[in-house]
Amino acid sequence: MYGGRASEHSAESRKPIPADWKATVSPRTHTRSFDQTLEALRAHSFDVAPWDEVAGGVLVTKHGAGAVLVAAADKGAPAAFAVRPGALLGGQVARLLDRGYQKFLKTALVELSATARQLHAIHLFSEELKQVTGAIELYNESLGTTSDLYLYDRLQGREDEQPAP
Repeated sequence: MYGGRASEHSAESRKPIPADWKATVSPRTHTRSFDQTLEALRAHSFDVAPWDEVAGGVLVTKHGAGAVLVAAADKGAPAAFAVRPGALLGGQVARLLDRGYQKFLKTALVELSATARQLHAIHLFSEELKQVTGAIELYNESLGTTSDLYLYDRLQGREDEQPAP
């Protein structure tokens, strides 16, 4: 009761839920094809170009960062990463390498110290790419840029000391 009047949502005014209510509820997400995903990326100002180094690969770039996408094998997602997001260096997508004291950008030809601007570009690119493609967003990735490879110098060589199981 509010203000002395009976609530509009009293037991008499409620409508019963139909037995087949799931059939009437439309799904919140719809699955796109790989080509539809690429069109959505173009519509959101991503540059999309074929990538010859990976069979069926497409280079997607924006903000000075990029990734290579391929059509996903499973039906859950339209695209999968052939090359994870990284900064663009000399036309290549650089891997982010964490050495414990500093992050580096590494391609087949060069390894450079990563700048804050490059890390921000990778993070922004990754977030926008996930939103457009509908990829899973993980909590630890939302906190900042995650590296592809972690090579801490104080741990170097320890992996060789472990006996094989």
